[in-house]
Amino acid sequence: MTVTYNAALKDTRMNAVVTAIDAGTSFGVLEIGTAGFSTSLVSITLQKPSFTEASGVITAAGVPLSGTASATGTAAAARIKDSSGTIVVSGLTVGTSGTDVILNSTSITTGQTVTLTSGTITHA
Repeated sequence: MTVTYNAALKDTRMNAVVTAIDAGTSFGVLEIGTAGFSTSLVSITLQKPSFTEASGVITAAGVPLSGTASATGTAAAARIKDSSGTIVVSGLTVGTSGTDVILNSTSITTGQTVTLTSGTITHA
């Protein structure tokens, strides 16, 4: 059976996610990797606040945001870390449309500028 939360609780939970990402003195990071995170391709520094929340959905603030690729590969997964490197959110999908994390390209080469054009996480 699927668990359902009321709207106010979804908002509270998603605001707690934003608070966790933004904890610490520095900025949270969106890390993009290959399938199974066998290779980390690029880290993109988030704004502070990192996301805005509305109706159980958090949306990346300040987009577009960019980072320089540190490796070559196909972007397939993403996770968000707080400023101390603790993973706050994992299992995010990556693509050029219809995914949690929208990039300008999923084909990434070392030294390439990778741009986050949109990012949303929806409370289930």
